[in-house]
Parts: sequence; C-alpha cells; structure tokens
Amino acid sequence: MQDGQTLETPFLDIQNQVKTDFLEQGLLGLAFHPDFANNGRFYIYFSEYLTNGMLTLAEYTVSADDPNVADPQSVRYLFQLEDPFVNHNGGTIAFGPDGFLYIAIGDGGLAGDPYDNAQDRGNMLGKILRIDVDVDGGETYGIPEDNPFAAGGTTLPGPARGEPARYLPDAAPEIWVFGLRNPWQFSFDSETGDLYIADVGQNYWEEINVAPAGEGGFNYGWDHLEGTHCYPADVTECQPFGELPVAEYDHGDGSCSITGIGVSRNDEFESLDGIYFNSDFCSGDVWGLAQDEGGEWVYQKLLDTALLVTGAGQGENGELYATSCNCVFGKQYNPLADPQGAVWQIVPADQVAEDATVAPTATPEAATPEGETTDEGGEAEGTPEAATPES
Repeated sequence: MQDGQTLETPFLDIQNQVKTDFLEQGLLGLAFHPDFANNGRFYIYFSEYLTNGMLTLAEYTVSADDPNVADPQSVRYLFQLEDPFVNHNGGTIAFGPDGFLYIAIGDGGLAGDPYDNAQDRGNMLGKILRIDVDVDGGETYGIPEDNPFAAGGTTLPGPARGEPARYLPDAAPEIWVFGLRNPWQFSFDSETGDLYIADVGQNYWEEINVAPAGEGGFNYGWDHLEGTHCYPADVTECQPFGELPVAEYDHGDGSCSITGIGVSRNDEFESLDGIYFNSDFCSGDVWGLAQDEGGEWVYQKLLDTALLVTGAGQGENGELYATSCNCVFGKQYNPLADPQGAVWQIVPADQVAEDATVAPTATPEAATPEGETTDEGGEAEGTPEAATPES
C-alpha cells in the first residue's frame, strides 16, 4: 500500500512455492527485521509446496532498485521442519523487544497430539521458538544464551515453570515456551514486553497464556490440559500440570478457534489502553483481557460480530488491526480473482468515524466457518466503552 492505494506489483510473490491445502497451510507469518530500514531483511514462515508442506522459515532482502519490491533471488532458508499432518502449523513470527525472532509452531496436527510433540522437548513442534538471526559465519541462525535449553544439558527450571526440575540434555535449544497445541497468533505488549499467546483448543476450550517480559521455559500443559481442564474430557481428575492460562472460554456459543489480536497502546484511544483483544473464528465474538488494580485478570466479551477474524497486526502508534475473510472449507472461489478479505481497525465505540464501515453484527449463519458475513452494516453491540472494529 502506498498513499492509500494497492500497488500493481506485489512486494513478494511466492504462490508457486507455497502449499495451500486445508485452511491451515499457506503463507503463515511475516516479520520485518528491526533494522529493516538499513539492512532490508525480512522473514516469512510458510508451508512449502516442493516438500509437501514442510514448515519453512526463510529470509529475503528488499531489491536494490525499488524499496517496494523484494529480491526473490535473495532467499536464504533458516530451517525446515517435518510436519506430520496438514493442520496445527502455528503461524506468527515476530521480533521481540529483545531483538530476537520468535516463531510459533503448532503440535503437528490431527487431534489430541498423537505423537505427544507439545511435551517433547526434543523437537520444535508445539512450541514458541526464539532465535538470533544476526549471526556471523556459516550458521543460519544463533541461539540466545538465555534460552531455557541453550546449554544443551540444562535442567528445566523448578516449580515456577509448572513441573519439577529435571535433566533434559536432548532438549531443542531453540525452545522458548512449550506445551502448546496451535499458537496461531501471539503478540508482544509494546509497552511492557509481555508475551500474549492465543492457543487454539481441541473440542471445548480456547485459552490465553501470558509470559512476563524476558521469561521463558513455561510449560502450558497441552496435551495433559485443554485450558485449565483435564484432557481428554472424560478424565474427571488430573494433577495440576504446567502453567495455567490467565483466561479461557468454551465452545458453548458456537465458538471454535481463538485468534489473538494484540494489546492496544494508542494515546488517542485511552479507554482501550492495556487491553488485550482476541476474537473467535466461528462465533465472531471479540473479547478483552486486562488486569485490574489488584493485578487480577478480567476477561470480558465486548462485541458480537459476523466477522471470521483470521489474523491481526499493530500500527506504529500502537493501534490494532484485524483481518477477516469470507473463507470456507473448500475451493469454491479464486481468492486472487475474487478477494474475500478485509482489514479492520479497532477503535473506541465513541470514536468511530462518521463515514466508517462498522463491522456487521452476528447472525445465526455466521456461527460456523461455512457461514458468510452479512451485507448490512449497523452498530456493533456493546457499551460506549467497548471497542468497535471499523474498516
């Protein structure tokens, strides 16, 4: 986008390299290097076509002649992971406040983590990784010295990380946190540096985990727990395991899959300051999470929309954006010829621009992934303090 218009030439076209089968493959993540203005480097995470869906992290640089076009020949592969199934690939990649690159990797798919990948510290599935892309020599990336398993023979931290300390010499040094099912979207609070992880649940519960700034090694419990509840659901009693989520919601209202949005930090939107937003891909509900004056987490449903929210981002001034689509389980339309997506900004309800398109409210048809959003506009539900997405 330049001057409000979409440029005719894409920044980077990799459609012939990407495997797009089912809803959870494709181009999964994009992150620009913190020093992109000087070094022109950026990173993409995707399911690769030529290797039948291997999870791939690659580096590119911008072209020398045009800052709006990347150099496709500059590609450098950092890693590729075997993916046992097409789903649960994770997605987000982002540079943290520490300058290191964080990568969300799902547990490898199917249901119930059949290979127990999320709890296996010997592989990188079901984890968020943390690597150093600014390395010299022949290595594709480096391991930050304070990664929990960087030393190779590290003992897992004690009860503060949810389980007794033990010797794990085979743990992958890239791991930052683990015990995750499908952390499709994570984000950093741009003010505090805290890491918010929206982890997609199995059949009943969606959860949000928060790692304080600079602290790793947490075990978030999957597949022993789904949210704060025993897994499988027919297990009525289970021992406390891992670090529990700070918030969760169930599938009782037609919800199915959490999409993290981020923490609002825009000076013009004071009523939203410090609130972490997320949405649900099936119900269209938008939730807000924040800590009260006593430090207790408060989680509240703010909006009931007909949007199928797929992802999110944050502007330079701390404002939040969400992407949505009229996507379905199938290939009934060509997304290149007939784009079905939209970008929305989250603003306070009393600061919606007069000419803005307001997110449509939910209808019964929008309760499943097959449902389409309504064509009508209308005010989103909620109090004046609630947030409203606008296009």
